[in-house]
Amino acid sequence: MEILQVILQVLLGITSLLLTFLILLHKGRGGGLSDMFGGGSSSNLGSSGVAERNLNRFTVILGLTWGACIVVIGLLTKFAAA
Repeated sequence: MEILQVILQVLLGITSLLLTFLILLHKGRGGGLSDMFGGGSSSNLGSSGVAERNLNRFTVILGLTWGACIVVIGLLTKFAAA
C-alpha cells in the first residue's frame, strides 16, 4: 500500500508541474500572463488550430489524471487509517 501511495504522490507532483506548464502555453485572451512570454497578439507562432486543439486535449487529459491521482490518494489515506 505504501509503494502505491508513493508512486501516486510522485505522479501527482509530475502532473502538477506539467499541468502548470501546459496552462501557461495556452493562447491568451488578452493582457494576461501568457502575453508576457509570447509578445501579445503580434505573434502568430501558436495560432495554428491543430496545435491549439492538441494542446487543449493534452491539458484536459493531464488535468483528469491529476484529479484521479488526488482522489485515489485521498481514498488510500482514508482507508489506511481505518
